[in-house]
Amino acid sequence: MAGRCQTGEPASMPAPVKGDVSLMTTGGAKKTWQELITFPLGNRMEKPRTSGLTMLIDKGLGLGEIRDLLNLAGDYIDFVKLGFGTSALYSNHVLEEKIHLVTSHGIDIYPGGTFLEVAILQDKLREYLAMARDFGFTAVEVSDGTIDLSLEARAEAINLAADMGFKVLSEVGKKDPNDEFEIKDIVQLVNQDLANGSSHVIVEGRESGKSVGLYDQHGNIIMSDLEELVYSLPNASSLIWEAPIKEQQQELIIRFGPNVNIGNVNPHEVLALESLRVGLRADTLKTVLPRK
Repeated sequence: MAGRCQTGEPASMPAPVKGDVSLMTTGGAKKTWQELITFPLGNRMEKPRTSGLTMLIDKGLGLGEIRDLLNLAGDYIDFVKLGFGTSALYSNHVLEEKIHLVTSHGIDIYPGGTFLEVAILQDKLREYLAMARDFGFTAVEVSDGTIDLSLEARAEAINLAADMGFKVLSEVGKKDPNDEFEIKDIVQLVNQDLANGSSHVIVEGRESGKSVGLYDQHGNIIMSDLEELVYSLPNASSLIWEAPIKEQQQELIIRFGPNVNIGNVNPHEVLALESLRVGLRADTLKTVLPRK
């Protein structure tokens, strides 16, 4: 739609220049940017993706907001997490409509892991999973970021969720910065979770991305821990890195490429992250420029 100038008249379009190339396809439709510009970091894997996953953290988007977001950026979102226990605060009809909106765009949706931890504390895991399935959730997160779970109880929760038809995302790491983060323990958990039925394993980063897991108090990645973790696993592509801060996302893309799995993405940063992934922001574009 043409813009309007301050007088209310339609704004004039730039005049064609002699020798201009046609921006129309042979069928008469306007070409897309992707038909004109090659992404500097290469093409992204298309949905349904098994790598290059983007997990969005939703801490309370309204139905209008989520509808607009999905129409704008649904192609770039693979998982929507209704953060912590916010699922319990929706009215049933709003929750069901939100879940339907998300899944209609080919996106998995799940309640936050802390909510499942509460269900385990109250000995209601099976009932929790049954209700999540009835509402239409397609995935669940199994975590013990706050509570302590034995290896047996963790495996049981993953197996039960998978048997009930959920896509299972387990999480490793603690939310309290005072809890020690031993890489060898994380490696053991990742391998066991995948063997027990997790499709991917999330590396804890919280919504702040600071003083937790692989991040120091300033949000910088502790690269020695990251490299130890990666080299200790047979397949690091099974990991989803919670990385809410742009500099963290940038480091992960530079280290692993555009099809790295990134989680806890702010809803308003989905397109910004996708631009980082394909090299349409200076932060990653510079990595493919010729060195002086």
